[in-house]
Amino acid sequence: MLPAYIDASRSTLNANSEMSDSTVDEAEVAKFSALAEEWWDPTGKFAPLHKFNPVRLAFIRDTVASHFGRDAKSLKPFAGLTLLDIGCGGGLLCEPTTRLGFAVTGADPSAKNIGTARAHAAMSGLAISYRESTAEALVADGATFDIVLNMEVVEHVADLRAYLRACARLVNPGGLMVVATLNRTLKALALAKIGAEYVLRWLPPGTHDWNRFVTPAELRRMLEESGLNPLKVQGVEFNPLAWEWRLSADVDVNYMVVASR
Repeated sequence: MLPAYIDASRSTLNANSEMSDSTVDEAEVAKFSALAEEWWDPTGKFAPLHKFNPVRLAFIRDTVASHFGRDAKSLKPFAGLTLLDIGCGGGLLCEPTTRLGFAVTGADPSAKNIGTARAHAAMSGLAISYRESTAEALVADGATFDIVLNMEVVEHVADLRAYLRACARLVNPGGLMVVATLNRTLKALALAKIGAEYVLRWLPPGTHDWNRFVTPAELRRMLEESGLNPLKVQGVEFNPLAWEWRLSADVDVNYMVVASR
């Protein structure tokens, strides 16, 4: 079974890539568009993200509070700061970050995802700017933000280097980008791909392509090439005994990188 996933010919780390009109992989967009109605079902196809949300949200909150000198325990600690969730899907991070005081923009190339996100925000009474758009289109519009979230997105784009260059241009000077993704290790192949998709059925089969996973060293280097300064690499792991996600020193499967501009 292992060789079916290790296909060196499908590398997305093309050293000769140039900035293109769009780094969107239309097949990936179609894949998640087909699941758009399930974004807010905590027991549906996106149940793992619902379970993952508290730990990644707490990490974002504490990281941004430390960087900008805000009190994370206050009612709206991030009032006055702008935040972009690129590849926002149905808005699972846009809504809680809005409640923390950020002026939030959610962008996704899928019209169905944006439709779901807008409808749920309206029901929740939250003012969120949702845009059916790409990183490159936002750059062309001259948009910039204090915080750019790149959560579980980079492993789904067509050209990772070009995509990160575009995203880096969206970060204000002094701002932050937070990237969450999967490491390209055999442990990640066993747990995040084969285990999660084919054994435990936490994710639909075909959700991830192991060849598109990226190591922390590769990601840090590409962020630096994009003009950002990587500040921290944070591992995240699932604790089966407590049945919850937690921050960890282990970056073999899931991890996050914080970078500043």
